[in-house]
Amino acid sequence: MLDTFMLSRIQFATNITFHILFPAITIGLAWLLFYFKLRHDLGGGPVWMRAYRFWVKVFALTFAVGVVSGITMSFQFGTNWPGFMETVGNVAAPLLGYEVLTAFFLEAVFLGVMLFGLNRVPSWLHTAATGLVAAGTMLSTFWILALNSWMHTPAGFEIRDGVVFPTSWWEVIFNPSMPFRWTHMVLASGLTASFLVAGLSAYRILKGDSKHAPRLALKTAVFAAAIIIPFQIFVGDLHGLNSLEHQPEKIAAMEGLWETGEGVPLLLFAWPDEEGRRNYLEIKVPKLASLILTHDLEGELKGLNDFETHPPVAPLFWGFRIMVGMGLLMLAVSWTGALQLIKNKEVTPSMLRILVGMTFSGWVAVIAGWYVTEIGRQPYLVNGVLLTRDAVTQLPPGNIWFSLIAYVVLYLVLISAYVTTLFYMARKSVDVEEYETMSVADQRSLAPGIK
Repeated sequence: MLDTFMLSRIQFATNITFHILFPAITIGLAWLLFYFKLRHDLGGGPVWMRAYRFWVKVFALTFAVGVVSGITMSFQFGTNWPGFMETVGNVAAPLLGYEVLTAFFLEAVFLGVMLFGLNRVPSWLHTAATGLVAAGTMLSTFWILALNSWMHTPAGFEIRDGVVFPTSWWEVIFNPSMPFRWTHMVLASGLTASFLVAGLSAYRILKGDSKHAPRLALKTAVFAAAIIIPFQIFVGDLHGLNSLEHQPEKIAAMEGLWETGEGVPLLLFAWPDEEGRRNYLEIKVPKLASLILTHDLEGELKGLNDFETHPPVAPLFWGFRIMVGMGLLMLAVSWTGALQLIKNKEVTPSMLRILVGMTFSGWVAVIAGWYVTEIGRQPYLVNGVLLTRDAVTQLPPGNIWFSLIAYVVLYLVLISAYVTTLFYMARKSVDVEEYETMSVADQRSLAPGIK
């Protein structure tokens, strides 16, 4: 039987898994919208406005679901994890408050102008509003990742009578892992949005959409992904080095490394046996783990057996490989697509189908990476400060079961409706008459909701 502790962990994982899907899109998509609108204003032609009109609806839908799902996250601090705020509320509450007072208000105010002001305010002001919404998503990510990073690498605090008090907000906010985590998440969002745009645009083309807008959106998204992915790999390497310094037990679990050694091989595949503290069916590349993590073929890596406590091995081992594997697949697809666009001005039908299949590939990578990050902090809720078990509620398991089942059912319905709606919007746009031949004046005479 699952106890209150495990049920609360499963419920929080369910909520965060669902919620993170939508900010992972809106953070990157907001900047693509800003680019579309800016190109239109700079004389790029009405096709940019057509692309903007379609994707701003996707943004609005995604933003709305993300806001609603985010509300349930804050509830759980009081219902399932009261010990969290009791112990570290002096740090967590201000950071969450800053996110609301700065980023969320900025997004909420200018989102209205962005969605409904196209024909009501000057074009430059509407473009500025789009840019401010994009900036708001970045600012929101900044505060959330500042708190999350502090939970992994806490700094700038002292403990008095079992309660955490900040001593330096600069050290709290810019804790050792924050710059790497924030940059990694922003780039991940850019990739997630790029593959969503490329995938749905490819779907429109395969369904017979002969207009130029989906081709332009596809081209923009493919090139964006091709540019972002090398930076993501570079930042991921820096993030790994940072984790090796501050959370070496997490790195050891990700690598399936049990014994400390030099010239450690990279395990491409293995079956970790945590009870036996060994791996089965290892496929490895000699010394590559040491080279990647220490930049030295003979570099020493500390094994799990040298740590008093460490996170679960299998979820980190497999989650890390799913994230990296999806990243390499994104690299191959985006660069192949970009080369086809450079050479032939369009991608092949087979590449269109691949891009459709990659529509939600960013979600897979983000969820896998997030699981590696969060499970890798266990058994702590705040690393070295607060054990996860010490923060859990005393509610009976039956109460958690009820809310967990309700969340799962609701989220399954919502995610199914969301994905179905996106592809319905894409199919519907195929039958819309050509818009690009209209004059700018005729475009602006249309209501924002009309394609």
